[in-house]
Amino acid sequence: MADAKKLELASPPEQLRLAAIGLEAECSLMLDDKETRPEALFGSPRDFIRGELMHRQGTSYHLPTGGAVYFDTGVIEVATPVIEIEPGCAARAGRSLWEALQFIRGELDAWDESQGHRTRLVGFSAHYNVSFELPSGEPANGRSIDKLARLLTYILPAPVMLLATNRRSTGVGVRPRQDRIEITSDFTPSPALMIATATLIVGVVREVMKWPSYDLDELARHDIPVIGGFMPMPHTSRKGWLARFTCYPKNPFTCDIDGEMWATQRHGELSLRQIAQHTVRHFWRAIRRTSDPFTTRLIAAVIAGRTPSLLDLDDRPPEYEDVGKLCAWDESSATARVTRSRYERVVMRAISGQQLRRNGRRLRPIGMSGWSAIVFRREDNHRREVIAIDDLIEHLEDWER
Repeated sequence: MADAKKLELASPPEQLRLAAIGLEAECSLMLDDKETRPEALFGSPRDFIRGELMHRQGTSYHLPTGGAVYFDTGVIEVATPVIEIEPGCAARAGRSLWEALQFIRGELDAWDESQGHRTRLVGFSAHYNVSFELPSGEPANGRSIDKLARLLTYILPAPVMLLATNRRSTGVGVRPRQDRIEITSDFTPSPALMIATATLIVGVVREVMKWPSYDLDELARHDIPVIGGFMPMPHTSRKGWLARFTCYPKNPFTCDIDGEMWATQRHGELSLRQIAQHTVRHFWRAIRRTSDPFTTRLIAAVIAGRTPSLLDLDDRPPEYEDVGKLCAWDESSATARVTRSRYERVVMRAISGQQLRRNGRRLRPIGMSGWSAIVFRREDNHRREVIAIDDLIEHLEDWER
């Protein structure tokens, strides 16, 4: 009985054993071409999503795609499950996010038809999460996630601007979130460019994480170009830093990205594209380590100017205005063919409600504890058992069978 009690009360580990990433996207909701709060129109996502959904917490529900959907201060937010960092991880995360967006769009289409209305999802923001840990066996020596977030605010904005932002964008942010770094930017109405952005972010963040110091002096030691006069401001939401357009001598989102107008501290006058090129060149090996071949070529092409950046356009493209229709996931794309990660497969099995046989017991998944553990109910005595997703990987093939 004591052992059973422990199983019932077992809590999941606070940190995953494998380094992981996760993506989030926020979309505004338009009802008959008028912006409306999803909380006002729908009490919860269950009010427009058909079929059974596994409850997560509050008004958050897991989707059959493996992700989750919830309402957050006037927007519909979609999040992917955790996906371990390895080659192709950003393509897996991007696919998961866009599959979830397509699922939401399909459910809204059905609601529109039944209610005689027309809804649109308008791309608002995207969040790129990368797990944080110091290199194994090394002392901290003053390195903290807060100092890392500030340091990254000097490194990431230029390449992220070219890959992910548009003429109406206002900033790129970096937020420390306990055991992960979160990069905030505008929603990107192109799955390929969003995956490219995630790939670059993962490579840069994981490489800078290994630096012996997170002091700003490291920028000179690694020959990273810094715009003279740039000073990040506190993030407008939660703790962290923001490279807002007002933090620069000129607005980088409205400037000529090929105009050599930026006086840098050590590299003379450079264009925004040249600053991004210097940065990407320095981290190229790290970026390639977790990239897929298609995305590697796309990053190189956009940064070099062979493929247009959204900042090459005169204005924000119209694809932002109807996510899931004007911009959509393409199942035939090169990035759609990557295999699914082990973490992703475990979460999808759990959300499906499919029974698992483990250690001679039959277990039925009934929920999740965060993104790191699955909550099961034992068939023999109906007690709850919480199992870390790391411990379920070895049972994955049997579970899928």
